[in-house]
Formats: sequence, structure tokens, C-alpha cells
Amino acid sequence: MRMPSDPTVPTPESSPFEPQGHRRGSRFRAILAFAGVLTAAAFLTWYLSHRSAPASDAAGHDHGAAPTSDSARAVMLTTEAARQIGVTYAPVRLGPIGRVVRTVGIVSYDETRIKSVTTRVDGWVDQLYVNFSGQSVRIGDPLFALYSPMLVAAQQELLLAKQLRRDVATGTSDAVHASDDVLQSARRRLLYWEVPPEELRRIEESGEIRKAITFRSPVNGFVVQKAILSGQRIMAGETVYQIVDLSTVWLDGEVFERDLPSVRLGREVVAEFSALPGGPRTGRITYVYPTIDLATRTARVRVTLPNPGLALKPGMYATFSFAAATEPVLSVPRSAVLSTGKRNLVFVRRPDGMLAPLDVSLGIATDERIEILSGLALGDTVVSSATFLVDAESNLSSLLGGMGNMPGMDLTAPTTGPKADAERAPGAHPGPTPPPGD
Repeated sequence: MRMPSDPTVPTPESSPFEPQGHRRGSRFRAILAFAGVLTAAAFLTWYLSHRSAPASDAAGHDHGAAPTSDSARAVMLTTEAARQIGVTYAPVRLGPIGRVVRTVGIVSYDETRIKSVTTRVDGWVDQLYVNFSGQSVRIGDPLFALYSPMLVAAQQELLLAKQLRRDVATGTSDAVHASDDVLQSARRRLLYWEVPPEELRRIEESGEIRKAITFRSPVNGFVVQKAILSGQRIMAGETVYQIVDLSTVWLDGEVFERDLPSVRLGREVVAEFSALPGGPRTGRITYVYPTIDLATRTARVRVTLPNPGLALKPGMYATFSFAAATEPVLSVPRSAVLSTGKRNLVFVRRPDGMLAPLDVSLGIATDERIEILSGLALGDTVVSSATFLVDAESNLSSLLGGMGNMPGMDLTAPTTGPKADAERAPGAHPGPTPPPGD
């Protein structure tokens, strides 16, 4: 049986022993909880509506490209506001973008200037005139003296043929022609064995057989290989010296596979050497190797460099660069592109003055410009600096319904008429909107 409540007996909610401040705190917490629920509901409603709402601000662009994100909107920026935040504009340009390919290389011998010194007869080294590798030689300098029984016999034949020519000088014409043929044959044999012509002349003038014939350097350069010793026996065809002319050297470098279409024979190359800080040196690309390294995906490129003063030495490291051969392409300043990691963004200035965000596809890039594969057309004007600030305003305006209090910012294109002309005037700020009755 329920007993009637006594109005004089306090209920738990209004206990006379409960402090007055405690009751106020409980009421305040209840209000906060209710406000939190309302805020969460409002945020959820906004998120779902914006997530499904299509972006329509860029639908009117001539290229038909979509904005960068569902929340991006076009922005109106006055001349004064653009000056204050550093916004500048640049046209989309058609032409080569001057891309530069850089790589490293190593100096090596010019293989066309390496001379191998060999003998055409068997023999023994009677004397060495060049005793160590690295020694500098000039054309005609003595290299070594060779004793060879074959050379001694050939000298005897030469002297006999010369004596025969003198004996038949007063004979018949047939005898004279025959003796001439024998003499020329003896001379050719020694010349074919690479006996120097001056040695041959000395033998004929002196009439004496020389035990050892001196062989001389055929080129200017440095001895990079020495394979004989004094007294050593050498065989016909054996290499005894290698001499290289360093007045011209090669610079071999590696170029990535993607850069190969930009390489052109004869293109000028600028090379810098850390060991020679006096200034860069210029050469030309003379050969591109026909194979690709499977591990590094690079191809070797050969550059020919003049070497005045012989300052460049084989084995030196160098860095070199050359302008890539590119066809005319659409490009914008590199600072005009804002990369988010998922997309690449530019802001295009429309005829009505609005700055519209657009997605673009990028190609090759240099330090200053970047190729545009799609998304823009020749004649468009893009924001070339402060792109990040314009993008931030575009996204914040969409999320917060516009930042009308920011000086110079307006999210809608001005209509035609005196007011629109005044708003587009340099330094003009939009005035307050008049009431409907005005």
C-alpha cells in the first residue's frame, strides 16, 4: 500500500542537507552534456551532407576538370590582397623547358690515342732507354735497342744489294733495273720490320752492319705499360710498351634510362672537377653505349674533353651536366604546382577574376619549370606564387561558409555593373550588402 507523501518531508532531489553549490554543479553538467550531444549531431549532419555533395565550382572551367577535393571552392582575390600576401600570376607557356641532366663520371684514356709498340722479329733487348712506366716520351725518342740475327742478315743483304748496284752501274739497262729491284727489296724488308728510316740511312751511309737496332717512339705521350727488361728475349708480335697521348681524354658517365631520349651526339657538356677548382671545362658527347646496366638501369655516355696542360689525369672524378634535348611542351613555373601527395593542384584565373583549383598531370621538371601533360591549355593564367595560401583559403571558405571578414576575400564572382567595376578596381574592398528594401 502506497503511503501518501508528506509535503513536509523533503525528497532526495531537494534534500535540505545537500549543499546549494552541489545542486548548481549538477545542473551545469547536465547543460554541458546536452550541448555536447547537439554539437556532435550538428557535426555528423554536416559531414554526411558534405561527403555526398558534389563539387560544382569547377564545372564552369573551359577544361572541364574537377576541383582538387570535394571541399575546394573558387576564390575571389582583389589586387590589393594579392599584393599583400605575395600572389603573382604566370601564363601557361609552350616551348622547351631547358631540362638539365646531371651525373658523375671518371676520366679515362682516349682509346684512339693509345699506341702499342711491338717487334716484328725475334731478338734480345740489348739496351733500354725507357726504364719505367709513366715516363714521358716524344716522337722519335729512343725506346730500346734490339739484337736480332734476322736483322743482322737483312743488313748484310742490304749492303750486298747496294754493292751490286754500284758494280752494274755501267752495264746494260736490264742489269741496272735488276740491281735496283734487289736493293729496293732489301730496304723494304727492313722497313716492314719497322726499322726506323734514319737507322736504315745510317747503315747505307756507313756501310757497317749494326749489331743492335734502336727502335723509337711513334707518338707523343706517356708510357702506361712496360713489359720488357734489359737482356730479355722477346718474340715477334709481343707488346713491349703502351704509350698514350693525354692531350685529349674521355669522361665516362652513367645516365639513367629515362634520360636517354634527351641525349644527343655532339651536345656540349660542362664538367667540374673537385681536384681542379679553377673552373669548369667543356667537351662534347661523342658516344652513347648500346647497352643498359640491368642493376642500375643506366647507360654509359662518353664525353671527349681537351686536356691542355695535361691537368686532367685518368681516374679523376668529375660531375658534368648538359641540356636535355626536349620538344616544345606546355609548362608552368614549378612554384605554381601544389603537390598534396595524392594529386597535383594549380589555381587558374578565370575571366571573371575567380581563382579556380584544378587537377593537373605532370611530366618532366627542371629547377624552374614543370611540364603539364593535361589539365591546362595554352593561354591559361595560373597563380605562380603563394599557391599554398590561396589553397588554404579555398578549403577553409568551403568548410566555414566563407571568410568574408578577411580583407580582399570574396567567395562569389561579382556581377556586372558599377558595383562590380568598383570591386575589381585596384585596392577596392567590397562594401556592406544593402538591405533588400534599398
